Amino acid sequence: MPTLLIVHHTPSPNCQALFEAAVSGATTPEIEGVRVVRRAALAATASDVLEADGYLLGTPANLGYMSGALKHFFDQVYYPCLDGTRGRPFGYYVHGGNDVTGAVRAVEAVTTGLGWRRAADPVTVTGEPGQAGTQACWELGATVAAGLMPGD
Repeated sequence: MPTLLIVHHTPSPNCQALFEAAVSGATTPEIEGVRVVRRAALAATASDVLEADGYLLGTPANLGYMSGALKHFFDQVYYPCLDGTRGRPFGYYVHGGNDVTGAVRAVEAVTTGLGWRRAADPVTVTGEPGQAGTQACWELGATVAAGLMPGD
C-alpha cells in the first residue's frame, strides 16, 4: 500500500489548524489505498522517508527560514535518502506572521537537492489561517495523497 509521510512542525495554534486540515484532506474517505503516517519533524527518521512513497511537509516561517525542526529533519535524512527517494512526489505548506518567502526558498532548495517532484503548488498562509488557508491545506493533503492512489 502506498504511504504518504506527513512531516510537520506545529508549534502554534495556526500551524496546528493547517496541519489538521492537511491530514483531513489526505485521509478523506474518497482516497483509498493510501496509508498516511504523521511524524513530528524532530521524530521523523530516514527509515520513515525511505519507506514512504510521497511526502507532505509543514513548517512555520521562523526568522525568514523554515523551522529549525524541519531543517533538523532534512539534515538527518538528506544523505541517507538522497539516492533512494529521487522523483518522489511532495507538497508543503508554510505559515508565517507576515512573510514566508525565505522559508519557501529554503524548502524548495532542499527538496530540489533531494530530487523530489512537487505534486502541488505550495500553500502559504500569513496571519490567521481562516477558511481559505485551511481549505487550501485540505486540498493540498488530498491532492498529494490522491496522487499516490493505486492505479494512478
